[in-house]
This record gives sequence, C-alpha cells and structure tokens, in this order.
Amino acid sequence: MKALLNVLFICSGFLIFAQKGLDDFLSYSFPSHLKAADQMGKIAWVVNEKGVRNVYTAHAPEYRAVKETQYTSDDGIEISQLLFYGSDLIFVRGSAPNRGGAFPNPSLAVQGSGQAIYLTSEKKSKKLTEGSAPLLRGEVMYFIKEGQVYSYDLTDTLTHKLFTTRGKIGSLRLSPDQKKLAFISHRGDHAFLGIYDFKKKTVSYPDPSVDVDHAPVWSPESHQVAVLRTPYDPRLMFVSRLEAQPFSIRLIDIEGGKSHTLWQAEDGQGSGFYGLSSTEQLFWMSNNELIFPWEKEGWLHLYAISSTGGKAKLLTPGNFEIQYVSQSPDRSSLLFSSNQGDINRQHIGQWKASKITQITEGKGIEWSPVIDGLGNSFALGSSGLEPAAVKRLEKGQARAIFSSEDYPSSHLTLPEAVVFSAADGMKIHGQLFLPKGLKPGQRNRALLFFHGGSRRQMLLGFHHRDYYHYAYAMNQYLASQGYIVLSVNYRSGTGYGLKFREALNYGAGGNSEFNDVLGAGLFLQNHPNVAATKIGLWGGSYGGYLTAMGLARASDMFAAGVDIHGVMDWNVIINNFMPSYDPLEHSDFAKLAYDSSPIAYMDTWRSPVLLIHGDDDRNVPFSESIDKIQALRKEEVYYEQLVFPDEVHGFLLHRNWVNAYKATADFFDRMLK
Repeated sequence: MKALLNVLFICSGFLIFAQKGLDDFLSYSFPSHLKAADQMGKIAWVVNEKGVRNVYTAHAPEYRAVKETQYTSDDGIEISQLLFYGSDLIFVRGSAPNRGGAFPNPSLAVQGSGQAIYLTSEKKSKKLTEGSAPLLRGEVMYFIKEGQVYSYDLTDTLTHKLFTTRGKIGSLRLSPDQKKLAFISHRGDHAFLGIYDFKKKTVSYPDPSVDVDHAPVWSPESHQVAVLRTPYDPRLMFVSRLEAQPFSIRLIDIEGGKSHTLWQAEDGQGSGFYGLSSTEQLFWMSNNELIFPWEKEGWLHLYAISSTGGKAKLLTPGNFEIQYVSQSPDRSSLLFSSNQGDINRQHIGQWKASKITQITEGKGIEWSPVIDGLGNSFALGSSGLEPAAVKRLEKGQARAIFSSEDYPSSHLTLPEAVVFSAADGMKIHGQLFLPKGLKPGQRNRALLFFHGGSRRQMLLGFHHRDYYHYAYAMNQYLASQGYIVLSVNYRSGTGYGLKFREALNYGAGGNSEFNDVLGAGLFLQNHPNVAATKIGLWGGSYGGYLTAMGLARASDMFAAGVDIHGVMDWNVIINNFMPSYDPLEHSDFAKLAYDSSPIAYMDTWRSPVLLIHGDDDRNVPFSESIDKIQALRKEEVYYEQLVFPDEVHGFLLHRNWVNAYKATADFFDRMLK
C-alpha cells in the first residue's frame, strides 16, 4: 500500500488526518548495537532504516548524531560488532554462515554474500578482510575466520593465521597489559579456556575439563582469568528445566598455573545457568568483586563474590529480572536494564560503590545501556507511541540524540496491560490494543498475537529486538484498521521468574501453554467489543507454533490464522538444534514431543491459514511448512502461502517484512469479514 500523504483537512470544524498505511507504521529507523568508546567521549550504533543499514556516531560534548557510512540499499546485509579504532570505526558487515558454511543471500545477489570486517574513516568505508569478532592490540587487529584466530596489520594490511588448534574459537579477550589473549575453544560437548602468549608465541589450556567454559574475564592486573563453567547437559530442548548440575565460577592463575573453583551454585532452583542478553556474563570490578547472574531466588538477578572467595551476595533483590548489563571502562560501576517496579516495561539501574540506584522510570522503555570514557551514560529507548531511539541518560532523564523522523506516532494507540486466566487457571499477562474511537456495544474483529522464542517478553511499547519492533508496529497497524489485538506473554517466556519460564510440561514436554491460547481466546470472546465469531491469531516461530496449535485444536474458537515460520513437529526442531538427537533412541519422549506438536492434530484443523516462510531458515527448517501444507491438503483445509527464496528466520530484507505483513492484513481482512 502506497504511503498516504499526511494531509490536514478542515471539515465542519473538525480536524481529520488522512489514514496511514502499513508502510508508514513500518517507516521507523531502528537503532541497535550501541557501543561506547573506552578512552574518549564517543558512542556508535547501527541504524536500520527500512532495510538500509548504516553506522552512526556521536561524540562529546554535544553528542550529535553523525552518519558514518553511506549504504543505500535494502540488501539484507547486517552490520554489527562495532569497534573503535582511534576516531575511526571497525565493524562487521554480513551475517554468520550456517553449519554448512553458507552465508545468507536473501537479495539474490549474483556474486553471493559473505561476512567481512570493514573500516570507516571520514565517512568512507573499505573492506579489510573476511572474518568477524575483531579485537585490537595497537595497530594489529585479531579476528576469527572459519573458527580460527587471524591477525591483520592495519599498517601494512598483511594477514596471518595466529595459531592452529582443534575446535572452533570464540570469545577473544585481550589481557589489560596486552601480553596475552584469552579465548574459548569449543569442542562440541566440552569447551576449554585457552591462552595465547604474544611474546612466547605459545598456546596453552591451563585448566581443561570435561565441562563447558565460557564468558572469560581478565583480572585488572592481568594475572588471573575467571570463567563460568557449566557441566555438559545433553538433556533435550524445549522442555521444562528448573534445575541442573550446578554451574560455577572457575578462577585460573595464569602466572602461577593454579586453578580453583571460586564459587558454585547451590543444588536445586537456579542451579542451571541462564544468561543475560548482554555479550558479557561475568564482570570483574575494580574492587576485585566478580558480578554474575544467578536465579537462586527464582528471578534472574545480579550477585557478587570477592575474587578471594566467600559467599555470594545478592545485589538486586525483588520480583523482577535483569536483562542487559554493561560495565564502565574503569570497572567501577555497572548499568543494567530490568523490569524492577514495572513488570510491563524495562528501565535502567546502576550498581556503584556497592549501591543500586534506579536511573530511569516512567512510561518509557530503556535497554542496552553503555558508559563512555568520559563517564557519560547512554541507552536505547522507546515508548508505547515512539519507536526506538538513542538516548543520553542525564539526571534521571533520557534525552533522545537520535530518533525516527516524521514517524506517525499520533496514529498509534497506547496498549493496556491486562491479566487473564489461562484454561488451567495460571495468570497470564498481555497487552491489549484497542482501536481509537471504539464505541460502547461496537463489535469488532479481534486477533491474538504470540511472540517467538519462547524466551521473550512483550512490553507496553516498541520492543528492544528488531523482530518484535516490526511485530509491535504491525499490531498497531491492525488496531488502526479496527482490529482489537491481544499480545500474549504466554508461559515459558521471560520477565516473570524462573517458574514461569520453565513452566511444567511446556513446549515439547506437553504443550501446557496451549492453556494460555485458550484463555486468551476466551478473554477476547468475553470482551464487550469483540465479535466472538471473528477471532484470528498470528505469530512467528514459536508464535507460529501456537498459531498452528490454536487452529488445529480449537478451530471452533479461531476463524483464521497466519503462521510465520512456525513449528510443525518438535522432533524436527530439536534435531535441527541438536543433530545428535535420535527420536528412536528417545522413543517415549519423541512420542510426547509429537503429541505436543500441530502434526498430531491435523485431523481437527478446519480454519483457513496463511503460511509464510523463508527457505533458508536456520531455526525452523523450511520442511516444516512443506509438511504442514501436505497435511492441510490431505485434510482439505484452505491455505495460502508466501515463500521468500533464500530468506532466513528473522527476515533480513525490509521489503519481505512489508510483504509478509501486507499479506497478513489482507488475509485477515478477507477471512474475518
């Protein structure tokens, strides 16, 4: 639909605005990958403006946004991994390959695609080398290519392989004195901390074990490295796990060669590791405390322990969860986002001098906080009416320094927080989008929306992930078209504690969240403004799975659905993430997983469905849609399909999002007349 001009008319004394189309609702500029310089007052971020991705910066004292790259195409090529190189920037362009080594190419570029490291200087970009995960040591850049570490000399552009070792290398961490490089060597069912000595040109594995090491962090003096150590857990995915073999913090003395367990989680609740949304999971502070996430109290909180040992102390008590955490360059403080005091939004808090302070609050949503070399704080933030922006945090206020221009916020509606009962009585949270001008007694069509993951929480505003930024804008558009939309935070999602996330019998272990689907459907049926026979449902990935389950098991309640790259058979999905999984070896579980999937209920599926899928999906294999359509044909159920060749799970092309959502709106308009 062509975007309509925002023309103001005056008619009989009333102001009437021309209706906005879907393109307008998706016309925001989405910032991400916020990065702060350690040695100066400067930040950088990536902007996706309708599929055109570019790097922006802002520096002290004004912190005005400056566009550093000049890409112009919706080409599906991601930009990430920003790294400051003096006043210039290094970044990675391109997505990671799949297990077979193939790079995404949704734009169908005849030359193919790849992943490479670029340098931008004076608004000009040049390709340095193929690879990712850049790290600087003076004028030499170290990076990863095909699972190994390489060096690139920025003065003479020469590339060398630093060393050769088994396994795939990740998590490069340079020691503060720049004499050594820590890394993790991933070897399938175990992973080692490795150390490369630049002077001796040697590789060592100082504390190998049968477990999985991750998240290495150096001590300020470069004498020690701490890692999180997790026992290998071959247990199956998408099933409830309230506890596991306890994870621990392992401390390795690089100079002395001695290692010991600094701390270990207690048995029972929270013994299994669950991480933050941040790149770092373990923070070594200037006071020689190590701060880490733990769910001992049933919520994802921050704990601290001295590097000399002792008992871990809870830093962030309460019924809320931490999500993003970043450390100041001098290691004296942390910024974090959480839903403390506001279960439906996220705000920024600070840990400093052993004290927690709330930095932001109110109707906004803030995430991904960072601190630059001058001590200035920044975050990404949005609200119910405003898309994501880059904001400077000053005196408890979040002031935008970059935001979407001319976004039609006045055409949006503020969603309402609602709580309803699932079919089995569990309390479920959601956000209700009501069309403007809804009159008492008026009966409108209605839709349920289910997020993916399932480890997600939808909020009362634009989401911190681009996938759900699109979804939130789509729900707003649907509301502008007269639909009543309920976005459902079903069980197994985040934000409501460990027991909610690891709900009994969820997913492949029994599909207990179908109770939430039925409860949400009943909520809409009983709403005074809903036409009870005209309720549809939609969602992507896990949300597509719940859409299919709703259509297959409750076609009498749901009149139509849009299933975007959704699950058909849990056994296929588990095998995709765990290639060693063999249903024949787990026959009892495989039967339960099958019975928890749409494939087991195709004979009761009667409602029409639109299926949307990219055929280079690395999360939900394209075969899931093929199998679903074969079953629908057998049962003579009406379906429509929209396929994006060479597109991945989270669509890389903006035009594919637009086309998918236009098809969705058109399908519901026709099926829910």
